Amino acid sequence: MPYYMYIEKVLFPVTPGKISIKIENKNKTITLIDEGEVNLIKTPGLTDIQISELILPAIQKYPFANYLNDKFRNPEYYLNKLETWKKRKKPVQFKLSRTTPDGKNLLWDTNFDVTIEDYEIIEDAEKYGLDVCVKLNMKEYRVWGAKKLVIKKKKNSSKATATTKKVRSSKDTPKSYIVKKGDTLMKIAKKQLNDSSKWKSIYTLNKKTIQAEAKKREKPDNGHWIFPETKLKLPSGQVATGQMKEYGTAVGQLMDYGTEIGQGKQYS
Repeated sequence: MPYYMYIEKVLFPVTPGKISIKIENKNKTITLIDEGEVNLIKTPGLTDIQISELILPAIQKYPFANYLNDKFRNPEYYLNKLETWKKRKKPVQFKLSRTTPDGKNLLWDTNFDVTIEDYEIIEDAEKYGLDVCVKLNMKEYRVWGAKKLVIKKKKNSSKATATTKKVRSSKDTPKSYIVKKGDTLMKIAKKQLNDSSKWKSIYTLNKKTIQAEAKKREKPDNGHWIFPETKLKLPSGQVATGQMKEYGTAVGQLMDYGTEIGQGKQYS
């Protein structure tokens, strides 16, 4: 049964008489209380390929040897290939094919990417004559990837910059705020004061204004409502004045006399 061994589409003339292909095990055995030993099944490790004798004919073309396009090549050609594959730090394709005795039909083949781990060149005149023998060890290669950190640069600038979020300081805090559609006291406190819990201070400061505007719209005057275009003063600001439109925003659950104003529903 003819065998053909290729590495990176290079056909080696004499197929090794013995090739060891070992699939590494990564399973673990652990002992559980009252259960004894159990297996933890994990993804298999990388496959190791070991070739103890890879003969490279030196001066003669053996009848059992195979040459691509029937062209004889000396050992130096194959040794240079091994050196190149080892130095370039990239995987190579390993293929071992088995055919019918007449060589016409493929029975099965081993075909996957490997890395050249190490090899040993042996010259033994008593055993190999003028031929060269190579001991070759390879390991299965699995494709993997890592995320790259990309640093963006400003246009027309060679310096990389980082984007930071500006936090409003107490000096930048405005004295008043005009209510917009969709606002709640918590949203206003978060946006203008950097602290949503300060909605209570805004409510206390504007309690009469909020209640008066709600009463004009025939809504409960318990502070549950705020309306777009209403001008509210913020802590350390000046007294607000009220201006309304035909829609309002519910602030949420009121915390006045023991209840809490949360994030309210919107009404139009």
